[in-house]
Amino acid sequence: MADTFQPPFQDCIQKAQASGIMCSYNSVNGIPSCANYNLLTKTARQQWGFHGYITSDCDAVQVMHDNHKYGNTPEDSTAFALKAGMDIDCGDYLKKYTKSAVMKKKVSQVHIDRALHNLFSIRMRLGLFNGDPKKQLYGNISPSLVCAPQHQELALEAARNGIVLLKNTGKLLPLSKAKTNSLAVIGHNANNAYILRGNYDGPPCKYIEILKALVSYAKSVQYQQGCNAANCTSADINQAVNIARNADYVVLVMGLDQTQEREQFDRDDLVLPGQQENLINSVAKAAKKPVILVILSGGPVDISFAKYNPKIGSILWAGYPGEAGGIALAEIIFGEHNPGGKLPVTWYPQAFVKIPMTDMRMRPDPKTGYPGRTYRFYKGPKVYEFGYGLSYTTYSYGFHSATPNTIQLNQLSSVKTVENSDSIRYTSVDEIGSDNCEKAKFSAHVSVENSGEMDGKHPVLLFVKQDKARNGSPIKQLVGFQSVSLKAGENSQLVFEISPCEHLSSANEDGLMMIEEGSRYLVVGDAEHPINIMM
Repeated sequence: MADTFQPPFQDCIQKAQASGIMCSYNSVNGIPSCANYNLLTKTARQQWGFHGYITSDCDAVQVMHDNHKYGNTPEDSTAFALKAGMDIDCGDYLKKYTKSAVMKKKVSQVHIDRALHNLFSIRMRLGLFNGDPKKQLYGNISPSLVCAPQHQELALEAARNGIVLLKNTGKLLPLSKAKTNSLAVIGHNANNAYILRGNYDGPPCKYIEILKALVSYAKSVQYQQGCNAANCTSADINQAVNIARNADYVVLVMGLDQTQEREQFDRDDLVLPGQQENLINSVAKAAKKPVILVILSGGPVDISFAKYNPKIGSILWAGYPGEAGGIALAEIIFGEHNPGGKLPVTWYPQAFVKIPMTDMRMRPDPKTGYPGRTYRFYKGPKVYEFGYGLSYTTYSYGFHSATPNTIQLNQLSSVKTVENSDSIRYTSVDEIGSDNCEKAKFSAHVSVENSGEMDGKHPVLLFVKQDKARNGSPIKQLVGFQSVSLKAGENSQLVFEISPCEHLSSANEDGLMMIEEGSRYLVVGDAEHPINIMM
């Protein structure tokens, strides 16, 4: 909780000044989130200074009663939620049972008054009581404004920057428009614009299928659906092989869709469904040259077979890239845009499904063979790691001499340290205090050079890792990222602010954030910079 689940919420509240947060369906230590006074009131409001409203996820209060069995009656569950600090229910449970909960003395009027105060305070801050809403700042947003050219360009830019190049053997990509006479496009996701939208989507301003976006780049384009659907219970492999055999290049557009993954419909494995793998391998084997594989999916997929198949030259992961995703993919495949996306999660192998979904411990347990979770702690095999992503150009990194090598926490007044069983001194972030934490901040100066031949936009990820990771400590941790656009041969200097209290600490078994003395390394790409913490 302390070093994984809580920090994003704390940052949203304290740094981004969020006005609303949501309590979820799950329980924490046996208490449903929407009935958890410690989370909603003590932590969010009192410790972090949250001044907004707290809503349930939709029907979470009903789930509390019906599924968690937390509360003998609906009035009990309603009272638990209100007394914990929840202000409004996404659903009708509070509408049905709040009055009877008051009448039965399950909850007092004080809690209802507090909820109304929080809800109407936000409305006032939004200006909803300042007269005719249509005359206010955001009171008359029409579809024409939503679909303004600059917003459509933003959708395209987001798609371009979000697509990740996972493999590019022999610089197969980008393809040359002048030299691509014939192109075979194969796959159930190639000619389906709806699939680009993903889950919880709104109506697009306009969209174009990946197939149609590719048509203008080659003199001749042939299409074959391949699989009957994403589940690929049947596949026309022979026909796909025939068109692949005669084309200069082959683009396979495969992966998942909302029939395979969506809210209330989780996958139970990590491989491509049905005959997809067989189709991909058969087409790759028949093609004249190594093929290009495009994967659409919301989550990780174990595509180890493609990663290590020399006949599959390039792999692009596009997620569900939105209305402009087809155009963005075509631009990347033919070199009009240089991909720079990075994976937002680690891609685990199929064997990871043996780990119970309900076991959300971050740290590995060698005694039981539990491998841990996330790039910070997971010690098992990976298909691809968090932050991985290639480019059509190359980048080199270095740390400027202005980046310090020693952080002397021992010079901060009144900071008490203790020794652990290994004679390593440490102190708690609470002991250091907010003023000293601010004083201890320092800057990391990173140089980035585009040492290749193509302009590109590049996300620079700064990690910290310990010299010798101790039990319970992260293997490495992201401490900052910045995107920089560089022309071929150009370089840039980036500055990252590092807070030892935030970035160089880790949680102990009691959930307290601690800083240990000793060596760390700041890491960008293959460049490392040693940092020694003294106490």
